[in-house]
Amino acid sequence: MASNCPLAGRFLFAACILLTGYEAAAAQGAPPPAVTVTPVASREVTATGDFIGRVVAIDKVDVVARVSGFINERNFSEGQQVKTGDLLFSIEPDTYKAAVDQQNANLAKAKATEVNANLQLQRGQDLVRNQNIPQSEVDQRAANAQAAHADVMQAQALLEQARINLGYTEIRSPVDGRIGLANFTVGNLVSPSSGPLATIVSQDPMWVTFPVSQRDFLTLKVNPKDLKVKIRFADGTTYNQVGTINFIDVSVDRATDTVLVRATMPNPDGALIDGQLVTVVLETEQPQEKVTVPQAALIADQEGTYVFVVDDGKAAIRRIKPGGEIGPDVIVNDGLKGGEQVIVEGIQSVRPGQPVQAAPMPANLKSG
Repeated sequence: MASNCPLAGRFLFAACILLTGYEAAAAQGAPPPAVTVTPVASREVTATGDFIGRVVAIDKVDVVARVSGFINERNFSEGQQVKTGDLLFSIEPDTYKAAVDQQNANLAKAKATEVNANLQLQRGQDLVRNQNIPQSEVDQRAANAQAAHADVMQAQALLEQARINLGYTEIRSPVDGRIGLANFTVGNLVSPSSGPLATIVSQDPMWVTFPVSQRDFLTLKVNPKDLKVKIRFADGTTYNQVGTINFIDVSVDRATDTVLVRATMPNPDGALIDGQLVTVVLETEQPQEKVTVPQAALIADQEGTYVFVVDDGKAAIRRIKPGGEIGPDVIVNDGLKGGEQVIVEGIQSVRPGQPVQAAPMPANLKSG
């Protein structure tokens, strides 16, 4: 039998079997084969599209030391949630406290020098009126007063820098999120060149990025802001939150002819993890009226996809253009209209133009 069936594939082989079976039955004068039919359904469906995406944290911050010193405290547990401003690490502050005290002393000294310079200038201005000192002496005292004022400003700046450095001995969280592994433990010497002490990843919400081909995006024919974004995990379960598209890249990747799309997804329970690979499902907000048939009715050959319908008691072929799947059914974009009787069982026993005995599909077997 296989040698008489040059067509390949599951549906093609089934078609060859039904033709051979019909010829044998006809030769024996058998009655028309019994088939089960169901009417073509027209119902509202939500257009969907599946894409491969990746979860991306909105904020991902490497915590680094901004001054050098030994770590004397670590105030978090790895993996815990932290808030903005929470104390994470402490660096021994003694050296930096001493630097603040020294700059306070330098500032006090500079201010005293400035006071003296201003007094000397005032006396010189009084003396020059009576010509007791030359004008050049007054000019020199004025310059000394200005230099003393500059020294005060410099001392104030150095004091402020010392206070900033002292503040850097307390390393606090810059964002809300979950903190990862600590790369340094208490007692280690760290500096700005040591690299990240730990990494904080924001949790709620998260971004999901996914590439979409130009053809797929145009097929949706809706405003991207009107699309619902859902996520399906690797085990097939669907995430219980719905997101929205918030960004479409301004250029197309020439290597893949895709545009990068980004969606915002709520993550109140922390189910989404930065870097996680997921399936992104886009759904239109408004359902559309579509014709659907059971997947069991579809047959494929070299010319495409078709179904058998019962027309005036005989089997007839209808070439169709299938769309996406919706449960056990397939959306038909062209080739059928509502009400036609499609054969779903007994297909292997019929051929085009053959009389058939059609019976409706039991109600308990129909798709919802």
